[in-house]
Amino acid sequence: MDLAAIVVIEVLNAIAGLVLISIGLAIIFGMMRVINIAHGEFLMMGAYAVLISVKNGINIWIAMLVIAPIVVGIIGVIIERCLIRFLYGRMIDTLLATWGLSLFLIGGVTMIFGNTVEGVSSPMGSLPIGTYTVSWYTLFMIVLAVLLLIAVYLVMKRTRLGLIARGTMQKPEMAAALGIAPSTVYMVTFGVGAGLAGLAGGVLAPVAGVVPNMGAAYIAKAFITVVVGGEAIVVGTSVASGLLGTISQVMTFLTTPVWGDAAMLFVAVILLRILPQGITGRFFRRSI
Repeated sequence: MDLAAIVVIEVLNAIAGLVLISIGLAIIFGMMRVINIAHGEFLMMGAYAVLISVKNGINIWIAMLVIAPIVVGIIGVIIERCLIRFLYGRMIDTLLATWGLSLFLIGGVTMIFGNTVEGVSSPMGSLPIGTYTVSWYTLFMIVLAVLLLIAVYLVMKRTRLGLIARGTMQKPEMAAALGIAPSTVYMVTFGVGAGLAGLAGGVLAPVAGVVPNMGAAYIAKAFITVVVGGEAIVVGTSVASGLLGTISQVMTFLTTPVWGDAAMLFVAVILLRILPQGITGRFFRRSI
């Protein structure tokens, strides 16, 4: 029974991890059709924002939940204004440009901080479950992922900002005719997506080594989750994360993490073969 509880918690943690690393990319790719190869580096910058803040005596919770998303969100806005805004509607060009941006960010951070792995101490202790223990921080990540999905859904569905963003992405000419500046909406949307990536990186900092190339460990999983999820940002991310996270973690328990990642990729390929537009391209079409 204790082992079953641990397995369930670890499966939920895997799902939560996919949600956290994917939701920002889902907004940028799902709404704006921008292939952001530098998404992993946004995660990395969020982790470094936490590392630097903690070293300077700032509370780790403030660093993770406030500083990391704000810093990376501002960087995202600057990148959108200086680079991405000239490439809308040119997916291959955005792919190449953000790939170059990815290499630039990795190189820049490496020159500043070096290529050594640094870490941030977990701010929470352990919870005993029978003969096993699980970190309270694991439970925090699960709760945070759920709250994040709810928050994104409410903003997109219930607020004027969400309505303007969705309308502008679908009909920019109509939005402009109504007095809404599409360029401003694009800028804010990209900044929000980048900020959510920074939040994910900040939250992952205590459980992963902080190093300039750490984004490479997450970018493939994030893209797989977003593409399998399809057009709907919240529902697609939730369903894809739940399915792929469960398969990956169960296979990891039965074999090794390598086979867990391989199983996730295999299932993703099969799903995209059956559902080329993703899960929400076939089901939940009117969902957000």
